[in-house]
Amino acid sequence: MSLSPAYSTVNLYCSEVADLSDSIPFPYLDSSDDDERFILRLFDSELDGMLGSERLPVLPEGVIARRDVVNWMLKVHSYYNFRPETTYLSVTYLDRFLCIYDLPQGKEWSLQLLSVACISLAAKMEETTVPLLLDLQVMEPRFLFTAMTVQKMELLVMTVLKWRLRVVTPFSFLDYFISKIPRFSSQFHNFSNVSNLILSSCRVMDHLDFLPSSIAAAALLWVTGKNVDDQTLEHFHKRVDKEMVKRCHYLIKQSMCSMGQVKRQRLEPVPASPDGVLKCGGEDSKLGLD
Repeated sequence: MSLSPAYSTVNLYCSEVADLSDSIPFPYLDSSDDDERFILRLFDSELDGMLGSERLPVLPEGVIARRDVVNWMLKVHSYYNFRPETTYLSVTYLDRFLCIYDLPQGKEWSLQLLSVACISLAAKMEETTVPLLLDLQVMEPRFLFTAMTVQKMELLVMTVLKWRLRVVTPFSFLDYFISKIPRFSSQFHNFSNVSNLILSSCRVMDHLDFLPSSIAAAALLWVTGKNVDDQTLEHFHKRVDKEMVKRCHYLIKQSMCSMGQVKRQRLEPVPASPDGVLKCGGEDSKLGLD
C-alpha cells in the first residue's frame, strides 16, 4: 500500500487539527521532574487506572486472537517508528476496551477495526505527526477499513473508556527508577532494551494485572540481571509493590521463554477485492457505531 503524501499532520476526529507541537504536557507525566511530589502523583495516578470487578472473562480463542492483533500493532508502530509510549498506550486501550465491551462473536474484522482505532488514538495522544487512517493500515492487515468507519470506532472506544485516554505507563517511571539504583545510569545509553522488553511482554502478558510502576521495576531488574529481592526493591521507592514486582518479573521470564519458542505466523495478505473494505453502515450497527 502506498503512503499518502499527506503523512504528516492529519485532522483529528471532529475536524480538530492535529497540531500537537505546542501542546502543554500534563505536569504529573513530565518525567524530567523527579522530585518526591512528582513521583507520588505518578503512584496515585496509576492506581486510578487499575480495573476492578468490571473485567469481562477472556476465552482461550480470545487470547490467541489478541496475540495476533497485538503482533500486527507492534509491526505498525515499528514501521512508523512511534514512541514506546504510543505503542504501550495503543495496546492498553485495546485491552481496557476488551475488558469492558463485548465484541460481536464470529466477526473477525471487529478486532482488527478496534486495533486500528486504538493505534490512531494513541498516536494522536503522543505523536506530533499522525499518519492518515488509511495509511495506518500497513504491514498486511487482514481487513481494510474506510476512514469514516475507523472514526466511528474511535468514538466508541473513547466512550467506553469514558474519555480517560491519558494514563500512566511504565515509561513514566523509568527515569526516576534508574536514578535511584547505583550504576544503572552507566549501563544505559538509552532505554531501548527496557522499552523493547516492556513492549514485547505485551504480546503474551496481561499487563492490566500489574501497576505500571511494577512493570517498569521488573523490566529494569530483568535487563540488568539484578536480584529481585526486598533489598534491591527498597532502592526504587517505598510505594513500589514488592510482591507485584516479583510476580511481574516471573511472568516476564515466562513470556520471554514463550516468545522464544513460538513461531510467529504471518497474517494473510490484504484481499485484492473491495470485499476487504468495510464501509459505513451494515456491519457498523452491530458494533454500535451508528
